[in-house]
Amino acid sequence: MNNIAEQLNLAYQNLTEKWQALPEAKIKPQLLAVSKTKPVSAVVAAYQAGQRQFAENYPQELAEKAAQLSSYADIIWHFIGPLQSNKTRLVAETAHWVHSIDRLKIAERLAAQRPAALGPLKVLLQVNISNEPSKAGIAAADMLQLAAGVSSLPQLQLKGLMAIPAPGMSEPAFAAMAQLSKTLQQHYPQADELSMGMSDDWPLALRYGATMIRLGTAIFGARDYHKE
Repeated sequence: MNNIAEQLNLAYQNLTEKWQALPEAKIKPQLLAVSKTKPVSAVVAAYQAGQRQFAENYPQELAEKAAQLSSYADIIWHFIGPLQSNKTRLVAETAHWVHSIDRLKIAERLAAQRPAALGPLKVLLQVNISNEPSKAGIAAADMLQLAAGVSSLPQLQLKGLMAIPAPGMSEPAFAAMAQLSKTLQQHYPQADELSMGMSDDWPLALRYGATMIRLGTAIFGARDYHKE
């Protein structure tokens, strides 16, 4: 697992270099290690190399890893995958952040199921910025309506937006997300997080104001989906 430490260190070096080279000063984004389908040992290897923020796509996998790593009290768990109504409790009781809110019903269930002792769940609205029929997320035009509903719920904190652009469409998508983020902050100043950019396009996301980038393959290597 030493390779994970090396790859993680390289990712942070690249992030710092690209961030320092930006023509305009921006907040340095947080790096989320996307550990979906990876064993707990891989998360531990990254943790031992200094990583504290991890992202998962599947509710059951998130819950199982969080339970196995409960002694690592300073891990911050981000849920970034699609969320169905029958899986919300697993996420509400485990995650610190949810990036994939695209329906008020899901937000309402998370709010109702969030244990008071854990404090508010930080949430992002997922925007289907490339208007892909197969992809989750709200239309850009529906952002403020969903934001109004989510922001009124107890035990949730609206913190910003998330997007996954269509392949080959990253730059226009990131530019559009930057504008949507400004619009959202005019109504909800605390909702200033912008989760966008993955292993293949994060430098571009950085230029458009990403505050969280999600790296999986760059840290953990290629995923083996046959292990699911």
